[in-house]
Amino acid sequence: MQVILLQRVAKLGQMGDVVNVKPGYARNYLLPQGKALRASDDNIKSFENRKAELEIENLQTRKEAEAVAAKLDNESYVVIRQASDGGALYGSVSPRDVADLLADAGVKVEKRQIVIATPIKALGLHKALINLHPEVEVEIGLNVARSVEEAEVQASGKSIQELAAEEEAAAEFEISELFDDIGSAGLDDDEDPRNQGGSEDPRDA
Repeated sequence: MQVILLQRVAKLGQMGDVVNVKPGYARNYLLPQGKALRASDDNIKSFENRKAELEIENLQTRKEAEAVAAKLDNESYVVIRQASDGGALYGSVSPRDVADLLADAGVKVEKRQIVIATPIKALGLHKALINLHPEVEVEIGLNVARSVEEAEVQASGKSIQELAAEEEAAAEFEISELFDDIGSAGLDDDEDPRNQGGSEDPRDA
């Protein structure tokens, strides 16, 4: 099917280009979202008449998108999730979750604008791509943790697994110290003068 693009579409073309696409792609994506029109003679003429108007609209929306991108650029957001001791999430972090997170931060983004290349199913530091405009996109960081404290540890460069290993080593050290203290206390009791001389009655002296 031939369509005329009303805006830039990644890997397809620029505004005003007439391109061939699969009918399903046109009917389910390009046409209903207002990104293209069927390339009929009437639609091509209509586009030519509206081209200047569309270019102005595109410029305005791009400026707005660039302002949002500047706000999001290099930002990282904490996502609190339940997970196993091994770090596997009970579920996953979806584009809808990211959209809700950004909304809480005062940035309105549609879930369809958010791209998570690899499903987020484990604790750690992840990335999400935000398509704000056909010509503007920005990447944000997602710090997925079980608590704010764990998120701070991950942000410092340590993994939850490394933290768990450190806590285990510290616990083993404390237990070792406790046994050493108990041993020292037992030795002190053995050396107590009150315990020397067996059960001899002082009156026998």
